[in-house]
Amino acid sequence: MELTDGKIFKIALFTGLFGIIGMLVFAGGLEAKEVQIGKIDKGMVGEQISIVGVVESIEQSSSGTSYFLSVNDGDSKINVIIFQSTVADFEESGVDLNSYKGKKAKIYGAVTEYKSTMELILDNSNSIKLI
Repeated sequence: MELTDGKIFKIALFTGLFGIIGMLVFAGGLEAKEVQIGKIDKGMVGEQISIVGVVESIEQSSSGTSYFLSVNDGDSKINVIIFQSTVADFEESGVDLNSYKGKKAKIYGAVTEYKSTMELILDNSNSIKLI
């Protein structure tokens, strides 16, 4: 069997289309892994994860542009940082951040380390859901 340019083109086209369709099908099923707060470590920096816990406190930064949420899952606590662009996203959606205080939520974000303490950075207003 001789491979001609036409056959190679058809094989490459089929493989490419199959790959793109596969990515579209499986991309919807990807979700950040849920992690207990106490198990978050330096090896997870940069990863997208989810946590579940009670929002114990909500504090605004001294500049007034960012917010810090303290979240407790019953065993450990972590700070969740909401930067100015994400705060604007909440405001556009008409969501008051203080409405999360004292409530259990599932939070998605990127793990980061600040002054040897693990933190979670909230990506957007859809990254926190009451449960």
